Amino acid sequence: MTITEKILAIHSDRKEVVPDELINAKVDLILANDITAPIAISEFKKIGAKDVFNREKIALVPDHFTPSKDIRAAEQCRILRSFSKEYNISLYFEVGRVGIEHVLLPEEGLVVPGNLVIGADSHTCTYGALGAFATGVGSTDVAAAMATGECWFKVPESMKFIYYGKLNKWVGGKDLILYTIGDIGVDGALYRAMEFDGETIRNLPMNGRFTMCNMAIEAGGKNGIIVPDSITESYVKKRAKRPYTFYSSDNDARYVEVREYDCSKIPLTVSCPHLPSNIRPAAELFEVSIDQVVIGSCTNGHFEDLREAAKILKGRKVNPNVRMIVIPATQRIYREAMKEGILDIFIEAEAAVSTPTCGPCLGGHMGILAKGERAISTTNRNFVGRMGHPESEVYLSNPAVAASSAVLGRIGTPEELGL
Repeated sequence: MTITEKILAIHSDRKEVVPDELINAKVDLILANDITAPIAISEFKKIGAKDVFNREKIALVPDHFTPSKDIRAAEQCRILRSFSKEYNISLYFEVGRVGIEHVLLPEEGLVVPGNLVIGADSHTCTYGALGAFATGVGSTDVAAAMATGECWFKVPESMKFIYYGKLNKWVGGKDLILYTIGDIGVDGALYRAMEFDGETIRNLPMNGRFTMCNMAIEAGGKNGIIVPDSITESYVKKRAKRPYTFYSSDNDARYVEVREYDCSKIPLTVSCPHLPSNIRPAAELFEVSIDQVVIGSCTNGHFEDLREAAKILKGRKVNPNVRMIVIPATQRIYREAMKEGILDIFIEAEAAVSTPTCGPCLGGHMGILAKGERAISTTNRNFVGRMGHPESEVYLSNPAVAASSAVLGRIGTPEELGL
């Protein structure tokens, strides 16, 4: 079996599972946010559930429109707060203690290798970077799971993506996943497990792994996953709040498709409007002027992402025609960046630094685009109207390209700045 099949089998009390089989499986953690949890809570009450199945295994994270941008957002958050008090939910994260959910939960040691996690948010697949099965589900599935501790699944077929060769300078996990999505398309892994493997992945730091698994959904994937190793272990052992198990794929595991990539041939990559699969080398987009740069989100708001952007911006200024917004993904990352002087570099460069929030990624707040404006962003989606006006444009890149573009006032690369 593949690692995905093994985790699903163990959580459904079976010796084995096969693709397309329908199963019921026990969940280790359930997640919902200020957009999706109110629907789940409403459905939970409609089905007449007397109590939640486990108050230690439900995480409610208000991160999308927080700090509350208006009255409606405040009302949404109040529903989470009230439900958490009513059922004594231990994993409720208030503003000031919150972070972007998909960075916060691994950081807090609440998702560990071998877990089965569901979340009412499509980027729940991020946790596959730890060797967990994690996937987004609907709010009604979350409601049922909060009551029963179980969820139904169709076992996905698995695809294997093998990466080898040395990465070019400044190229990282974001470039690898954008390049992959560009190769297979936004439905190239529809309802499939995307298993990332190869020597390049085994040398990739955790932040790059999180980024790759985070965007599995952008190829239609049911989940993204990486077999855990020593890099995973060093991340998990100092954080884990529950026991964990390392699973791996068998040598004779079945894959519906295997693709290989020579990473020495993968350039700094940018996804152009209006699909993540619409990729081009960053160096070819030098004529594209920009109005806004966003560095952050569950895709690239990690400490290492901020550090990478700061290397570009140190001693430089954001172009006067550009506004730059930097959003550390959690309070801990914010503090680490502050201690290392990274936030000073951003502020000295005349960028705005925000408290943790999803904010601009979904066109929520903290960076909405006006008609005709262009942004380059380290976020994960660039659909029509994703970050604001339907006639605005979003380009996706890694932090180094985004920071370089902020200085240049157009899409550019670190090489153009002599880096």
